[in-house]
Amino acid sequence: MSVLLLPNRTKDTDLTVTRKIASLLARSGSQALLADEFSADLAGAPARFLPRDQAFAQAQQVITVGGDGTLLRAAPECMAYKKPVLGVNLGRVGFLATCEVSELPQKIPRLAAGDFALESRHMLLAEVPGRGWKQIAMNDVVLFGRSRLHPMDYTVYCDGAFVSRYRSDGVIAATPAGSTAYSLSAGGPVLDARAPVMVLTPVCAYGMRAVPLVFSADRHLTIVAEKDNRDSVYASADSDAQCELQPGEALNLTTAPDALQLIVFDGTEQFHAIETKLMRR
Repeated sequence: MSVLLLPNRTKDTDLTVTRKIASLLARSGSQALLADEFSADLAGAPARFLPRDQAFAQAQQVITVGGDGTLLRAAPECMAYKKPVLGVNLGRVGFLATCEVSELPQKIPRLAAGDFALESRHMLLAEVPGRGWKQIAMNDVVLFGRSRLHPMDYTVYCDGAFVSRYRSDGVIAATPAGSTAYSLSAGGPVLDARAPVMVLTPVCAYGMRAVPLVFSADRHLTIVAEKDNRDSVYASADSDAQCELQPGEALNLTTAPDALQLIVFDGTEQFHAIETKLMRR
């Protein structure tokens, strides 16, 4: 079995953890694959170095080494190549990257032996008509104003029907996996990561009735930045790709047709992470 390792140099600064994973894979009868760019830094490691696209094509699984952000950035490629991914957490929390460094000696042999399960994580597909902006988000899609000095007006439609209007600093559309991120800090609920839903959470809304709303994953949401807004707003997917919307323009949101496959060793890992990494903080 071949496993592609995707280390984050900012987190695994000397690639010690990456080298350890490669060695554990080798001792378990599997081979680590890495992109050519790591060949000099990992000279002597039990790994094969290939161009990134070839490494993705030949791997059966992918391991990201960093944190949730590292896994988020790797998700589009993992989906494109249809490869399941395991996240090794070197960050502060780790709701998506659930394998801690201390667990590597137990989990890597299980991975090599095929002793794991796959869980789907639904993604959001965000589009801005007329601007050619189309992005996939694993955590969330956020609409926010150019300036934080005054709120903006946003109107929400579900399958074409009016749902709500928010005067707020922004609006967050989150997946179940992303419900423990920005949406939670803005007052949104924690969702079961397996649930086929998405949640819409206003950010610092003006009004006592502005509450988060949970929608079925098969719904089509449209969020309009109202024409009376005094400035443009931005849409952002997973805190990365951005698109500017002028007053009156809309953002369309649906569930992406494909889901990311996460490697898990326990079907209750999400709840363990909530209890140990969220409740105890």
